[in-house]
Amino acid sequence: MTWKLSGFGDEIDADPVVQLSVLSALGAGFIEVRSAWGANVVDLTDDQLASLGRLISERGMGVSAIASPLGKVDYQSSFDAELHRLSRALSAAHVLGARYIRIFSFYRPAGVAPAAIRDEVLRRLSTMASVAERNDIVLLHENEKEIYGDIPSRVLDLIESVGSDALRVAWDNANFVQVGVKPFTDGYAMLRPHLEYLQVKDAVAATGTVVPAGEGDGELRETLTALRDDGYAGYASLEPHLAMQSSTGGFSGPAEFGRAARAFAALTQEIGVSLA
Repeated sequence: MTWKLSGFGDEIDADPVVQLSVLSALGAGFIEVRSAWGANVVDLTDDQLASLGRLISERGMGVSAIASPLGKVDYQSSFDAELHRLSRALSAAHVLGARYIRIFSFYRPAGVAPAAIRDEVLRRLSTMASVAERNDIVLLHENEKEIYGDIPSRVLDLIESVGSDALRVAWDNANFVQVGVKPFTDGYAMLRPHLEYLQVKDAVAATGTVVPAGEGDGELRETLTALRDDGYAGYASLEPHLAMQSSTGGFSGPAEFGRAARAFAALTQEIGVSLA
């Protein structure tokens, strides 16, 4: 069994040439595009997207997903602004040949219960999924902490309530750990029918510190083994966050990114999964 190895290029360097070189050296055939030349993917111009596409194509690589910041804002923020960012993410996906766009389900203010924002979040995600469906793109919801869909039951609520094939799950073990969830124990069986994409990082429950795969409490070995047994054959995208983590993303640098890649490769080798 072979999984498609990818990674967040901007965790390595701002320069996409360096991003691609390091990923290729680590055996990845794909890149997940969050930013290039210091600009977020939804802010890249058409010329920049074309240039980035040429760099990727020249190296014989592909784009696993557009790692957009869509929905990583307050649920009361301008939805017109989010729809504009969605249009730019769709442009990036089409230019770069990506089938997937990562999204989130909106932050709630401190003291506001998740139930209080549910209807508005569902309205927004339903609209976004309809737009994606018309463009033959699949939105991947990532379980970021402090958004509506940060725990398995609310992720399931989103996916089932929207009810669109254009909205699926991007699974992140570390993010679940950071909100007090045991990922495999508490969420895998519930979300596996909707799980489309694997983002690879781990975390320590006591502190929330992000660590290489298998070194934390994210139940990575159990998760990966179950995915293997279920016949998963999709992407595994490295998002190590080993040097820095913030609300807008993270950074590792080439050396730490390499350490994260080797840790993940060791786990997959143990369970008989190849990466390419």
